[in-house]
Amino acid sequence: MCKVFDVAKYILSEIGEVSTMKLQKLCYYSLVEGLISPQQVAIFPNKFEAWANGPVCRDLWNVHKGLFYVDKKIIPDALLSRKKIPVAHKNYINAALEKYGKKTGAELSELTHNEKPWQEAIGNVNSVKNSRRIITHKAIIKFYGKK
Repeated sequence: MCKVFDVAKYILSEIGEVSTMKLQKLCYYSLVEGLISPQQVAIFPNKFEAWANGPVCRDLWNVHKGLFYVDKKIIPDALLSRKKIPVAHKNYINAALEKYGKKTGAELSELTHNEKPWQEAIGNVNSVKNSRRIITHKAIIKFYGKK
């Protein structure tokens, strides 16, 4: 199984420098693509939390915190898994890039704010604060699987 860092590095290798907000959302939507496939594959084990600007993987955030734009050099090799990303996983990532890659980080954030998985996870938390509430795979499959 790969890690969110593998997916992030792959995305950055494919599209170049992006905002950290965009990177977070593209990783999220890559996970979504795997979860809504017939096999319901979680392409990495890292979780997403409902933050004020949408889904954020804290593990990835810890690598880029304090930065606005990042490129593939931001991901240290020590954080990558030792295995290559499986072709099927790349297909999920590429599907997310095809659907969402042209949007800005702000557009992706707004999109997630209009989707139930983030809304349900953020709950009654003041949306100007970051929550530690997890966006569950079950909620993702239930919402995006219907589209």
